[in-house]
Formats: sequence, C-alpha cells, structure tokens
Amino acid sequence: MTSVNLFSDGAARGNPEGPAGYGTILQVIDGSGRKHEKELSAGFKKSTNNRMELLGCIAGFEALTRPCEVTVYSDSRYLVDAFNQHWIDSWQKKNWTRGKNEPVKNIDLWKRLLAAMAPHKVTFCWVKGHAGHPENERCDALATDAADHRAVLEDKVNETA
Repeated sequence: MTSVNLFSDGAARGNPEGPAGYGTILQVIDGSGRKHEKELSAGFKKSTNNRMELLGCIAGFEALTRPCEVTVYSDSRYLVDAFNQHWIDSWQKKNWTRGKNEPVKNIDLWKRLLAAMAPHKVTFCWVKGHAGHPENERCDALATDAADHRAVLEDKVNETA
C-alpha cells in the first residue's frame, strides 16, 4: 500500500470577516522511498478555523486516486482529537449531537471527510506549533497565498463593480 503524509493547515488571519484559506501538501512516498509532493490550496471567506482545517483535510483525501496508508499531520487539536479520542464514534451514536444534545458543528464536512477517508488506512498526528514538520509551515504559507490571491481577486471585482 502506498504511504502518504498529508500536511493540512487552515489559516485564520486577522479580521474574522476578512480573507482566509487552507493549504494542504500531499507527500506520496513510493515503493523506493522517494517522496513526490502535490500542493493544494483554496481561498475563501473565513467562517471558523476548524472548518478550514476540515476543508484542508478533505481536499487532501479527495485528491488521492487509490487506497493508501495516510498519516495526517495537523496543528488542529480539534481535528486530531475527534478521531484519536473517538469523538466521531460518540457523535454518530448520539445522532450527531454532543454535550447537552447540541448539534455537532460542520456535520456536512465531517460526513464528507469520513466518506473521503473510507478507502484508506488513516492515522492522525497533532503537531504542536508545527515543530519538526517544516511541511506544515509550507501549508501555512500556501494557505496565506491562497487567501491573498482571493483578496486581490475580490478587490478587482469591487473596483469594476
């Protein structure tokens, strides 16, 4: 089975209503141990950083064309703990509610992520402050570039309107 490292990062910058984005780097390790990388990013109006982390992770899984052994590196404790501490299983058993029967936020994205992960063997790894994982720093830069690109496009649209 092909080994893949997925470095997912959502970037929440500045004004909550301002531009933001996510970056994801897929690092595929082939049978000979060589690493091949594919960068993915998108810019969009910020909703929450957790939502952007989920989108980054989904983009990575949806870019895979065959079942792989995937390690997801993320600085989002929420994303990593949801799987490592079995929150997802608990939410599903409680019909996607948590705590005091409050609905789980971003149910649509959690379900989409579960569907995208289904054919793969997946491990989640929390990376505190990206320490030791320069690829995560690249993801952050990628997310920022996506956000800046989106902001430039929006400015051009506003100028012509």
